[in-house]
Amino acid sequence: MGREPRDAEDRLKKRDHVLKETPQDRSPRSYWAMVWRGFRRNRLAVSGLVVTLFFFAVAIGAPVLANDRPVAVRMDGKWYWPVFFHHAAIQEADWAEMKPSAGRIFQKSGRELIDFAIWPPVPYSPTEFDLSETLSPPGPSHWLGTDDRGRDVLSRMIHGARISLSVGFVAVGIALVIGIFLGSVAGYFGGWVDHLVSRLIEILLTIPTFFLIIAIIAFLPPSIYNIMIVIGLTAWTGVARFVRAELFKLKRLDFVTASRALGASHGRIIFLHLLPNAMAPVLVSAVFGIAGAILTESGLSFLGFGVPPPTPSWGDILSQSRDYIEFAWWLTTFPGAAIFLSITAYNLVGEGLRDAMDPKLFR
Repeated sequence: MGREPRDAEDRLKKRDHVLKETPQDRSPRSYWAMVWRGFRRNRLAVSGLVVTLFFFAVAIGAPVLANDRPVAVRMDGKWYWPVFFHHAAIQEADWAEMKPSAGRIFQKSGRELIDFAIWPPVPYSPTEFDLSETLSPPGPSHWLGTDDRGRDVLSRMIHGARISLSVGFVAVGIALVIGIFLGSVAGYFGGWVDHLVSRLIEILLTIPTFFLIIAIIAFLPPSIYNIMIVIGLTAWTGVARFVRAELFKLKRLDFVTASRALGASHGRIIFLHLLPNAMAPVLVSAVFGIAGAILTESGLSFLGFGVPPPTPSWGDILSQSRDYIEFAWWLTTFPGAAIFLSITAYNLVGEGLRDAMDPKLFR
């Protein structure tokens, strides 16, 4: 009798607590909503996501952020966009005399050529030489200094972000296609198919990946596309192992048996029923793979096997610092910091996704 009032009071408190909850406080029902909720609780993972989005935005907006041509020009009452389109009415040779002041009225030979021009924040091309400014330290004109040929380091780093991220995403995309296909075939069919794929994976795992990439690239013409393809062709083993292990577990479940009983084809069962339920570890592996691809490309560029000059990349800028490391500290510090931050950010995002996708941690 003594516990009934107390139990009733506890029930009332619980009901009041539920009524006061906001929709955001209530536990989400969908799987991806629970993953996002768990990911948001990881502050390091969220910080890594912010850094990756920052580098992604810099890579997309590289032509607008750093260029030796104006973003927008108004001349004779018309607007032109030299960064995006070539216009015959505008002489490209005049830009060197007109920059770098934004919104300024430019004049030449007493005749007004341009009414208004908006320049990028960094008014230098990544391939623009200025031998009078070689190895200049960071200052008002060049915020991160210049290299041994007078090229602006900040402009090269901004455009180098596009190269590094492109290599990372394209190489991982190639690895995902190969790994998902071979892993799903091995996990679903088993038997001799699984033995063949497993032996191929084991052979590739016994060879140091970085040295294998160097050996292959040494016989190919220097090209960013060759680097993407080679990294992708050597980075699919982890994805294949994840997919194979997941399909081994899933193909024994009742919904697969029901699909077979209804006459579904092997391709339909694999791609419509099994793979959507096996993608969680694949996404985590892909995020880690992007970080690995960026590091591999930087290492190749540092050793001289990467993107051919004059195309800028973080590893190429870092490679130039070897001969001037004693006094040109900015050639080492800034590209090294960019590589470190981008790889660390992707690893933090990958670890956050891995923890958030673990059903044991849902709450």
